[in-house]
Amino acid sequence: MSFCISGLSAAPFVSLYGRDDAELAALGVRPYVADARPGFPCRITLEDAAPGERVLLLNYLHQPADSPYRSAHAIFVREGATHSARFVDTVPPALRTRMLSVRAFDAAGMLTDADLVDGAQLETLIDRLFADDRAVHLHVHYAKRGCYAARIDRGGA
Repeated sequence: MSFCISGLSAAPFVSLYGRDDAELAALGVRPYVADARPGFPCRITLEDAAPGERVLLLNYLHQPADSPYRSAHAIFVREGATHSARFVDTVPPALRTRMLSVRAFDAAGMLTDADLVDGAQLETLIDRLFADDRAVHLHVHYAKRGCYAARIDRGGA
């Protein structure tokens, strides 16, 4: 089955770029300098930041549906990232190399299914979860820390 893995739009984060640590702290954002790769996966570019790159750690409402599954969690964004990644029928390395939790949601934001998968096997789980016609999109989380990673939609959408 064809699928599209999308990074977040940069628009909500651009106003944070270039702010000093005190300004960011007042907004609940913590800056870090990546010191390892992998280790700081950007949710806009869907790439791990390179050592020395500045990243911002913040809380993000990734499941805004008015349902019991409304949810927010920590994410990293690379400071200065402006281009939202889009991977059609391919899995980016930042997902491919990690253990993942994948959750399927219906149009009302209700969970229809979920499972854990080694990122190397993600396509198989995508096919299985999308075999249920109720599943309109999938949310991927990094299984160890639970952080939101990316969204998967059917086809090239």
